[in-house]
Amino acid sequence: MRIKPLGDRVLIKKLEAEETTKSGIVLPGTAKEKPQEAEIIAVGPGGFVDGKEVKMEVKVGDKVLFSKYSGNEIKVDGQEYTILKQDDILAVVEN
Repeated sequence: MRIKPLGDRVLIKKLEAEETTKSGIVLPGTAKEKPQEAEIIAVGPGGFVDGKEVKMEVKVGDKVLFSKYSGNEIKVDGQEYTILKQDDILAVVEN
């Protein structure tokens, strides 16, 4: 199934959080923080929000940081994704 976000929304797939700390301590599932880094899977066309034109500043394949509790989580074909507004994306991660 293919999902195409509408308006200024993007579809992301969260990247897994680290399971081991830098000092080598393995974290149990309950101690892990919600991941805030994701890869963009699909991007909406942009449009108008409150009468102002919104241009999409991200593209498919970008790795981004997003607000911790933003968006709506969905499950498609056994994969978990999140749909959120472009405003909830805080930064693009560049290597």
